[in-house]
Amino acid sequence: MKDVEYDSAMDMLRDKNRSMEELSLKKLEDQVIVITGASSGIGLVTARMAAKKGAKVVAAARNEDALQELVKELKNEGHEAIWVAADVGVEEDVQKIADAAIKAFGGFDTWVNNAGISIFGKTTEVSIKDMRRMFDTVFWGVVYGSRTAVDHYMDRRVPGAVINVGSFFGDRGAVVQSTYSSAKFAVHGWTESLRMELEKENAPVSVTLIHPGRIDTPYNEHARSYLDKQPTHIGMIYAPETVAEAILYTAEHPKRDMFVGGQAKFLALLGRLAPRFTDKFMEKTLYRTQHDDRPSNPPEASALYKAGYGLHERGTNKGWIRETSYYVKATKHPVLTSAIAAGIGASLWAALRKK
Repeated sequence: MKDVEYDSAMDMLRDKNRSMEELSLKKLEDQVIVITGASSGIGLVTARMAAKKGAKVVAAARNEDALQELVKELKNEGHEAIWVAADVGVEEDVQKIADAAIKAFGGFDTWVNNAGISIFGKTTEVSIKDMRRMFDTVFWGVVYGSRTAVDHYMDRRVPGAVINVGSFFGDRGAVVQSTYSSAKFAVHGWTESLRMELEKENAPVSVTLIHPGRIDTPYNEHARSYLDKQPTHIGMIYAPETVAEAILYTAEHPKRDMFVGGQAKFLALLGRLAPRFTDKFMEKTLYRTQHDDRPSNPPEASALYKAGYGLHERGTNKGWIRETSYYVKATKHPVLTSAIAAGIGASLWAALRKK
């Protein structure tokens, strides 16, 4: 009887041609959320923030010791959480994450594809072996996670969210990080294609792409470096909490894209409107703002082929760290933001008329 009712409801939805934004997702306090790359940086901050908001957390990463400490910490604070040691570049490991969530909590409601690693080096110098390995994590890990989550939501017939963490380098090519940029371009293309196909089918899945700018995490310390000097963010950097805020917002509210920081949105727009100018701008600025004066970490210190050190939210970057992204705040409250902007515009117009 339930199958008949479900099929009838699905037929009505197909006739309606519902948009993704019309899906009703659970409140975070009622959710089970899977987070990959949860042992450090954005994933670690998101796991802690999600738990504090009442969600049950499934923390996945390669660093087993860090995951155990994280889950112990969350449980001591009265939250429900489990850990799964997994390499997202291995399809069987990704399925293991889903199986663990189902066994512990009966399923999951949001899957965050966050795990990532970068390579700093010229396009003509990075080895093909290293490129392939990085794509396993950054691109194929997203593919495996997305498909696993979609299968789960389709089987249980309750709406859920897939949240893929992209990059502003996925909207625009970058010098020195060509492999990472290429993998993130692939993530963006995959996410858009997946979203359109699911929406066409009226599938109960919200698909969101997060576009972070430069974030203060151990990202550079974990990277494989071909440079003489240590990779580092120099300039304006955003706190990882700003990305976590965007992730958790879209876990409750279906949204196509979330840009973290005006920096990310500006570069995406500039690249589309003035591509040749953007080429020159990035050639001029990126070489000197992606490393500092320290000697680069040796290849064996990177987390490309093994787990990096865990339980660090922030990195060793140099610059102006913004703890809040007003672009994220504005995206979360578009009506209020529009009203404020309109009020400011009206006030300026009135002042100009008086003059």
